[in-house]
Amino acid sequence: MNSVARRIPTNPDEVPLVVANLPTRISDIVTPWATSTPERPALIESTGTWTYGQMSAAISETRAQLVTLGVRPGDRVMLVCENCRAYIALLLALGSMDAWPVLVNARLSAREVDLIREHSGARRVFYTTTVSPHAREHAKRNEAEIRELAPIGQIAVSALHENTTPEPVESDAAANIAALIYTSGTTGVPKGVMLTHRNLLYVASVSAAVRQVTPEDRVFGVLPMSHAVGLSVVMMGTLLNGGTLYLAPRFDPAGVLSLCERDGLTIIMGVPAMFALLAEYTKAKGIERLRFPKLRVISSSGAPLEASLKTTVERLFDMPLYNGYGMTECAPNIAQARPNEPRKDTAVGRPFPGMEFKFLDPNGVPVPEGRIGELRIRGPNVMRGYYKAPEETAAAIDKDGWFNTRDLARLEDGFLFIEGRAKEMIVRFGFNVYPAELEAVFNAHPAIARSAVIGRTVEGSTGGEEVIAFVQMAADSRVTIADLMDYASEQLVPYKRPTQIIAVPEIPLTPTGKAKKDELAKML
Repeated sequence: MNSVARRIPTNPDEVPLVVANLPTRISDIVTPWATSTPERPALIESTGTWTYGQMSAAISETRAQLVTLGVRPGDRVMLVCENCRAYIALLLALGSMDAWPVLVNARLSAREVDLIREHSGARRVFYTTTVSPHAREHAKRNEAEIRELAPIGQIAVSALHENTTPEPVESDAAANIAALIYTSGTTGVPKGVMLTHRNLLYVASVSAAVRQVTPEDRVFGVLPMSHAVGLSVVMMGTLLNGGTLYLAPRFDPAGVLSLCERDGLTIIMGVPAMFALLAEYTKAKGIERLRFPKLRVISSSGAPLEASLKTTVERLFDMPLYNGYGMTECAPNIAQARPNEPRKDTAVGRPFPGMEFKFLDPNGVPVPEGRIGELRIRGPNVMRGYYKAPEETAAAIDKDGWFNTRDLARLEDGFLFIEGRAKEMIVRFGFNVYPAELEAVFNAHPAIARSAVIGRTVEGSTGGEEVIAFVQMAADSRVTIADLMDYASEQLVPYKRPTQIIAVPEIPLTPTGKAKKDELAKML
């Protein structure tokens, strides 16, 4: 790739994708299997199982319940959730009626949940209280009513927000919003990523085709389906191909090994932190090798995969650990390693077919293949934009449709390598953490005059990067570091909380008033 954008060709023998033949809506992924194999298990969780026939019926009945609850096409409906059948029924029912599901991890703090509800203008909020103590806490705080909604059972439902205005419904149903997922912006304000039905189904189709998912597959579904990887790659990729999805609201090393042994899981997808915990668990148990004959794919994404962890996990499972790369704005996958091309390095695989990409130097000039540049992509996975944020959308996607990942990358023999980030985003336990959001929280504390947050990569860490907060105390402040840790715990979801808070006499500033984070990093 010299100075022009390059397109990855679609090889039908390698990845059988024809975008024109994708289903229209995300809810359509269930219909063919409900018709052809209605008795095939679709969703399995600790409380029971739905076959494809039962799942299809549950979606239809849930849609009828939503109508009686005043939900209309174009309404934003918030799901404060952890992985369970009720969540999936609500999600797909909303998609079938062209409402906008607003997906919120129940483990977010009260402040974060409230910000999203206010910005999205949600007409109703549903809380998956039966599987999530965090959802129960949010529901109680917001005085949501526990209702029995056939067939999904008990769920908490907020009062109707009467004054919401529905968004326009596109004539092309595939272009309607299938998920509104909030990711903290670099300004400290949450940004709502608008992902269409076509965005999600494209990624679901390609990622499943790369892994050759079939109806015989049994897939571990622990990645949060309120986030893009769990949503499109794990959940939709499995159901689109008639597989069986084992739902888990949280990760338990003993539990997943038991499922591999008892039920013969065939695919496990996770983040590096999950695989690190598995390695630690087996080491503590004195287990040197795992033997699961039916397990054929283990895959990591969501955060940089360290070479040492990759080697450890591959030795433990006696099989390759495949790597991948993406971001919420791309629904989320951009590249993925393929089972027929195992690698010893940490390449994130080949870019998806049907996409275009280019690498630019700091002056916006394309760099030759093999050289590091800022990665720009264009393709069917790129979001429509940020909700109610036209300026931020324009900054992310140019007039020709090129999305700026702000990641530094290079291409070598068709394989993508991520070399670093051009922005300050921190990846913690597979989730994105934006320093500006954390700084806004700390700066709101009356005892703090100024703060600055940076990431620190720690070799062998199970969480990826650590979050380090520097604080400059206000005059005469008597607040302790322990007090600030407690404050952070109240304001932030666990993965955003700093590993370390360091008090400094003064935050070094540039002439324009910005923190000199390079100087702070040197202190570490």
